Amino acid sequence: MVDREAELACFAARSAQTRGRQRQEDPPRSRSQFQRDRDRIVHSTAFRRLEYKTQVFVNHEGDLFRTRLTHSLEVAQIARSVARCLRVNEDLVEAISLAHDLGHTPFGHAGQDALNECMLPFGGFEHNLQSLRVVDVLEERYGEFDGLNLCFETREGILKHCSPDNARRLGAVAERFLLRRQAPIEAQIANLADEIAYSNHDIDDGIRSRLIESTQLEQAPLYARHRQVVIETMPGIAPRRAVHETVRRIIDTLVSDLIEESERRIAAAAPAGIDDVRRASALVAFSAPIRAEADTLKSFLHRNLYRHPQVVRMTTKAGRIVRELFAAFQAEPRLLPVEHCARVEHEGPRAIADYIAGMTDRFAIREHRRLFAVGEF
Repeated sequence: MVDREAELACFAARSAQTRGRQRQEDPPRSRSQFQRDRDRIVHSTAFRRLEYKTQVFVNHEGDLFRTRLTHSLEVAQIARSVARCLRVNEDLVEAISLAHDLGHTPFGHAGQDALNECMLPFGGFEHNLQSLRVVDVLEERYGEFDGLNLCFETREGILKHCSPDNARRLGAVAERFLLRRQAPIEAQIANLADEIAYSNHDIDDGIRSRLIESTQLEQAPLYARHRQVVIETMPGIAPRRAVHETVRRIIDTLVSDLIEESERRIAAAAPAGIDDVRRASALVAFSAPIRAEADTLKSFLHRNLYRHPQVVRMTTKAGRIVRELFAAFQAEPRLLPVEHCARVEHEGPRAIADYIAGMTDRFAIREHRRLFAVGEF
C-alpha cells in the first residue's frame, strides 16, 4: 500500500502512530487505520438512520430539505478540502465528520433538549456524548466487541465538548477537557466545517420553505455582499439560482478564509507535532472580520428561521413526542422491544434514552401514535 501519509505536515495525525483501539486488532492490509474507521462508520446502522433524521425540518415535511445524512456528507466534503490544503490527514477528518452526528436524536435539537430534560435526574443527555457512545458501545456489528472499536484519534475528534464530570468518567479520550488542551488539527477542522455546512444549508432550506426571504437575509452582511455580486454579474438570473450562487460564494469565502487564517496561525505557532498542537491556542479558525460576519448570519438564522412560528410549532410537537415516549417506557419498560427491555433492568433510564435517540423522525412519530392513538396497535 502506498504511504500517502508520508507527505503530510509534521503536525498531522498519522494512522501508523495512532494511540490504538480499545480492543487490539490486526492492522488492515489494504487501507489505513483511519480509512478502516471511516468505512466502519459508513456501514453502521446509526449512519444509515441519519437519512431520516431532521436538521431543521422534520423528515416528512419535504423531500429536498437536508437531513443529518446529507449534512454529514457536506461536512465531510468541506473538511477534506480544508485538510488537503493544510496537509493534514484527510481520512481522519472524513471519519470524524461522518460520525459527528451519529448520536443525534430524532427531531434535531428539539429532540435532544426534550430527551435531556427527561434524563436530567440520571446524568442528562447530550448528542455529542451519545455519538461516542454509539461507536463505543451501541453498534452491534462485530462478534468480538461492542461498538465499532474505532481509533483513539477518531473517538477523540467525535467528542467536540465535554463537561469535567463526564471527562473524568470517560478517561483518556476526554482528558484534554480537564487539561485545557486542544484537539488535533483534524478535529478542529471537522468542527468548523460543521458550522460552515449547517449555516449555509439552513439558508437554502429556509428560503426553499418560504419561512425566510432572500431580501430578509440582506440584514446579514455576509449574505448581502455576496448576493449583490451575483445580481451585478448575472443580471436576470432566476431567484432560485441566485440563492444557490450566493450560498456557493459564501461557502467559498468561509473556506478560503479558514484556510488562510489557519495557515497564518500554524506558521506563527510552528508546531513540530500533535503534542505542540494540543498545547497551542486553537490553530484552525476564521479571521476576526469573517468570524464576526459568520456570527451575525447565525444570529439572523436563530431569530428568523429557528424561532419562526412554524418551526416552533413543529419542535414543540416533537418535544412532546419525545417526553411522552420516555415517560411511557419508564412507567412500563415492557412496552420496549425485548432486547431493550432487558437492558433497562441493568442500565435503567439510560437504556430508554439510547432507544429513543436511535429513532428516526418518522419511527418516533409512528411509535408515539401506536402508544397513544386510539385504534393504533
